[in-house]
Amino acid sequence: MDRRTFGTQALAAAAALAATGITGCRRAALPAVDDGVDHGNAMVRLIDDLSNGSAAERAKILPTTPRRIAMLVYPGMYPLDLLGPKTIFNDLLNTQVHLVAPTSAPVRAGSGVTVSPDVTYATCPAELDVLFVPGGGDGTVALMRDDATLGFLRRMAPTTRWVTSVCTGSLVLGAAGLLQGYRATTHWVTFDVLRALGATPVRQRVVEDRNRMTAAGVTAGLDLALTLTSRLAGENYARAEQLNIEYDPAPPFNAGTPRGAGPRITTAMRRMYAGVVEGAHKAAAATRP
Repeated sequence: MDRRTFGTQALAAAAALAATGITGCRRAALPAVDDGVDHGNAMVRLIDDLSNGSAAERAKILPTTPRRIAMLVYPGMYPLDLLGPKTIFNDLLNTQVHLVAPTSAPVRAGSGVTVSPDVTYATCPAELDVLFVPGGGDGTVALMRDDATLGFLRRMAPTTRWVTSVCTGSLVLGAAGLLQGYRATTHWVTFDVLRALGATPVRQRVVEDRNRMTAAGVTAGLDLALTLTSRLAGENYARAEQLNIEYDPAPPFNAGTPRGAGPRITTAMRRMYAGVVEGAHKAAAATRP
């Protein structure tokens, strides 16, 4: 099915299941579809199929109380770091996905993308299931020194089920003191900065250590979101979502790592990012969690 059909079925399932006492099911701004198909029952059947008749698995797919996910947005972040995982999180049933920033003003991300937060640091719900920080370049370095953001992360982390990041977002978590003693990863070009922030760097797409989950650069956010979906809603639901978005990467070049790209291209990229890396090291040295 296409993504709109999946979303429509999820909304119809939310309505169909409302009579069971389950509240807070995700509702998106999708138009009603009058196509003669019973989308609600189709989604209910999917839940039954994926739960294998297990009440426990069904409860993971469709929890009785809403899950809460807060995704940080800030100037200069990489849009794909946010939008890839958000696409997957939005397909979790009975889940509220919030975009959070210091104020409700629109945020200018990278690549000319503008993002509108729906909650602020002051109004973000407590006791989150997921706290998520995307990466960026100079914007991330600035955030590593932003007392309001670091204070918000420190305040939310103790009552959050999963504290997560993609790309250089882990540097912000580290600057807040939230990765000290944890294994973690980040974009390959800032890998060494993690050690200065008290973390143990690990070269993996996704690194899970207790309730910390970090992903490598940009596209690894999809891997993190699917891994996290398996923890929240079960492996069957995560596999179904991976099929739903047809995530079966077959890149045209073997250039997604320094080893694959080779020394010439890797050196060129290192030179381009030298200023960002230097800034990240200085921010890490100045951090006093």
